[in-house]
Amino acid sequence: MAATTFEMDGSIMEGGGQILRLSAALSCIQGASIKINKIRAGRSTPGLRPQHLSGLELVRDMCNGNLEGATVGSTEITLTPGKIKGGSHIADTHTAGSVGLLMQISLPCTLFAQGPSELCLKGGTNAEMAPQIDYTMKVFKPIVERFGVQFDCDLRMRGYYPKGGGEVVLKVNPVKELSPINITERGNITKIYGRAFVAGVLPFKLAKDMSAAAVRTIRKEIKDLYINIQSLQEKDQACGSGSGIIIIAESSTGCIFAGSSLGKKVLLAVPLTVLIPTLSTGVYADKVGIEAAEMLLRNIRHNGCVDEFLQDQLIIFMGLANGTSRMRTGPISLHTQTAIHVTEQLTNAKFAIRKAEDENANNDTYIIECQGVGATNPSI
Repeated sequence: MAATTFEMDGSIMEGGGQILRLSAALSCIQGASIKINKIRAGRSTPGLRPQHLSGLELVRDMCNGNLEGATVGSTEITLTPGKIKGGSHIADTHTAGSVGLLMQISLPCTLFAQGPSELCLKGGTNAEMAPQIDYTMKVFKPIVERFGVQFDCDLRMRGYYPKGGGEVVLKVNPVKELSPINITERGNITKIYGRAFVAGVLPFKLAKDMSAAAVRTIRKEIKDLYINIQSLQEKDQACGSGSGIIIIAESSTGCIFAGSSLGKKVLLAVPLTVLIPTLSTGVYADKVGIEAAEMLLRNIRHNGCVDEFLQDQLIIFMGLANGTSRMRTGPISLHTQTAIHVTEQLTNAKFAIRKAEDENANNDTYIIECQGVGATNPSI
């Protein structure tokens, strides 16, 4: 283990859990201790929440490390990692905390483990302010695999606010090194599909209304493609009540974009005698479907190759890859700027952002370029 100790200010830029996840993962991969202070200072409830604590404990266990100061509400932790072992590990938020965010902190570490890893992640699979598990499986997974990453993602149970109870099992093979990516050719949109779902006590009509509203909205702008949004009622494979929609678009060059929206959690506290007549009017469902469709259209309009939610998730992989990666995006999000800052601070990776200037670009089209550090796995 290296003697290097990094320090990271958790209040900078985006000021949320992303800084914690990236810093801990990069510390683990590089075998360098890290002290993170002012954790989530930019949030209304600063400090560690249960999902952040679960993620840190998972990384600690994966690398046989030492973790100090890690309790719910803590604003300062120190992680001293050992070697990343691989093997089987469990992380349980005991809440609806996002399993997708547990994956963000742990997946990069598994790639540099001494052997294959199996991670059982428990919590919320479809949560606000986090990637839905459908997004992780349908958008993130096929794109991140271009770095040479290989993993299986088995969705065993969906979990919704407030109880969670979802379960996802990741099986990951380590790599010798990550290959750089070049995602700069957008192509034409060739396919649009998705799923609108209800679970628990919510009526099936809600899913059909969300789907119909989404299709109507997309049709106003994209008239010549068949749009296949399935309406689904989840029964045995879901814990709790929830609803939502995710819509995915694919391009002729393999780019993938998404828009999504969830039924609002406040409605789950409303008595059923009031709730179901309200939902049956279709007004609430229309709003959810339209929100997801407009999000998708916004991410298609900028003529980038990734959507606003994928761009920041790829930064750590670009930074660790062996060579120069390029990614064509829409407007650069604060999450992406934060990810670049953290990755540059904790590695020797160098990023550059420039406006795309080809004939298909508009004022919101950018190229992110990174000279990766070429991190290697000594066990392979």
